[in-house]
Amino acid sequence: MLYFAVKHEARTWPHYGRFLQIDRPRRVEYTWVSEATKGVESIVLVTLEPRGEQTELTLRHSGVPDDELGRQHKDGWTWVLSFLAEYFASPRSAPPSH
Repeated sequence: MLYFAVKHEARTWPHYGRFLQIDRPRRVEYTWVSEATKGVESIVLVTLEPRGEQTELTLRHSGVPDDELGRQHKDGWTWVLSFLAEYFASPRSAPPSH
């Protein structure tokens, strides 16, 4: 099971799901239920493919209602993926050696 909350527009939006498939390190698939899906399970599939020194991430979210709240998932996922790209592109300190 998974749960996380997103704070957006002065509210907290809870999200729930269950993992359907985990194929480390290439693929994770899980259900996604939120107020925006009207309580109906949608499916999120994330795949990771090596591309030389980089990794290509593909995210597909299917079964989202075709309405205003459902279409807002595109903006949400665009924000999440931009954040991840920026995070992994920035230099970080090496983990401490033991």
